[in-house]
Amino acid sequence: MIRLILTCLWLLICAPAHADELRPFYLELTERGAGQWDVLWKAPVLGGVAGSGRPLLPRQCRLAMNPPQLVGGALVASGTAHCTAPLAGTKVGVAGLAPGSPDGLVRIAPLGQPVQAAQLRADAPTIVVAARPARWQVAQTYVVIGVEHILAGIDHLLFVVALVLLLQRTRAVVIAATAFTIAHSITLAGTTLGLFGLPQAPVEAVIALSIIFLAVEIVKAQPEQPRLSQRLPWLVAFLFGLLHGFGFAGALREVGLPQGEVPMALLAFNIGVEAGQLLIIAAAAALLWLVRRLAPAALRPGIMASAYAIGSIASYWFIDRI
Repeated sequence: MIRLILTCLWLLICAPAHADELRPFYLELTERGAGQWDVLWKAPVLGGVAGSGRPLLPRQCRLAMNPPQLVGGALVASGTAHCTAPLAGTKVGVAGLAPGSPDGLVRIAPLGQPVQAAQLRADAPTIVVAARPARWQVAQTYVVIGVEHILAGIDHLLFVVALVLLLQRTRAVVIAATAFTIAHSITLAGTTLGLFGLPQAPVEAVIALSIIFLAVEIVKAQPEQPRLSQRLPWLVAFLFGLLHGFGFAGALREVGLPQGEVPMALLAFNIGVEAGQLLIIAAAAALLWLVRRLAPAALRPGIMASAYAIGSIASYWFIDRI
């Protein structure tokens, strides 16, 4: 039982070392005249969507796509579609998705009507276009994207896990994680709305450095001499959250935001991120509780081993990114 618990903790720490792996496929339809649509199709090379996936439109539409170009790890193609009838009530999506393909997004912008945005999956590759979409559809879609990003973005996940290992008190961790969310919401919104921004490459490098900092803090922590990150964890999390927000903005740039519903999409994305963080905190705190309850002597060695694993992965990211 003890080995199983420690193995679960190790697997939580040593997930595949890829960061911000939010690479969905993306289909965008923008109506520019009666029955005339501009089409944008982006298919990531990783995951196999680029090789098999293709836009799927209803029969009343004639689609013409230009040859794709490789842009940032994805094949991007533009084109036009001429539809002899409105899309409302028809199915739009992506054909050719194999089981296990990454999720993606479809964005439909009818002329003079609200934008629709929805998530597509291999087992649900199409949506029925609504005559007038409800705002909750956008909210639901981006909440899910936020949860998936914090769970799949391994660098942000390791940051939260490191907070749990450092503080080991659920209430303190939740407060620090909430401060982290508030902070990254500020920079995420500011960057997305074009108020300010930073180059993505150095931001990603410093994000890795922030994880190294927490790993060092865990190793050097002494009960009788609390370090700054233990005395004011919410402040440390807030400052680093400002930085991580620029990373989230880069991920959202990959996904795209529905015009006309940007505030709702941002709010929903942040709610999803916070929900994902709470799931991570609950899982890590539960594992620590089990170890403390069943094998207290293994607690400190397990935390130290995890800290070194986190620091090693983050150091690799840091070197690779600079």
